[in-house]
Amino acid sequence: MTNIQQAEAWNGWEGQLWASRPERYDGMLDDFNAPLFAAAGIGADHRVLDVGCGPGSTTRLAAGRAKSAVGVDISAAMVARARADAADLDNIEFVQADAQVHPFPEAGFDVVISRGGVMFFADLVAAFANIRRALRPGGRLAFISPTAPDPAGNYARATSALAEFMTRPSPASSGMMSLATPDRIDEVLDAAGFRDIAVEKVRATENLGRNAADAADFICSLAPVQFNLRDVDTSTVDRLRGELATGLQPHETPQGVQVSGTVWLTSAIR
Repeated sequence: MTNIQQAEAWNGWEGQLWASRPERYDGMLDDFNAPLFAAAGIGADHRVLDVGCGPGSTTRLAAGRAKSAVGVDISAAMVARARADAADLDNIEFVQADAQVHPFPEAGFDVVISRGGVMFFADLVAAFANIRRALRPGGRLAFISPTAPDPAGNYARATSALAEFMTRPSPASSGMMSLATPDRIDEVLDAAGFRDIAVEKVRATENLGRNAADAADFICSLAPVQFNLRDVDTSTVDRLRGELATGLQPHETPQGVQVSGTVWLTSAIR
């Protein structure tokens, strides 16, 4: 492994936190699956690699469309959860590895996907060059990455009570914004040898909880929030939780607390 800092972070409490409640994180991200898979264009005879697969929900979706799917993640806890949740599938495999340097089979995959797992590499160009080698000639890469935070966006306004406390990224979220502009994405992929690079902004709905109180609890449980509130007194945290619930109330729907969010959707060809 070369991404030692990320390996330590994702194999610590942050990775265990995510692996313990994947359904909550999927609720935030599942609405982005449709555009991601449309860009990936997975066919029934395709072999798919899912980079930064986490607990494996996108890998399972890929396996349902493809001949086979392999999920790779640096977190042992994530891979263990992914294997357990896919135990009844015979065309799926999960590997704990650093995708920047892992010896994937040359041209071993027709499609590579990632739902927000490719921003954390120590050397982005080297990582994407390694991923490119894993694709067959003409194979397709499709991934999503965060857009820059929008201070006027629904989420930022609903959670504004936290703003003054969110001063540093947590260890696992370090690098989260490394692919936050189309120019940077294009620069990295071009240097890694990809062609036909296309980047577009996609908007979807993030589900944060059953109601405002539940969503406030979930947001306070997120690793970056926990990390920044670790030295804040209990009474202040309780006050912030209440203010979050108030801010989230306008977004309550019969389907839960829903806010719109945006990502960059990128596709490219080997």
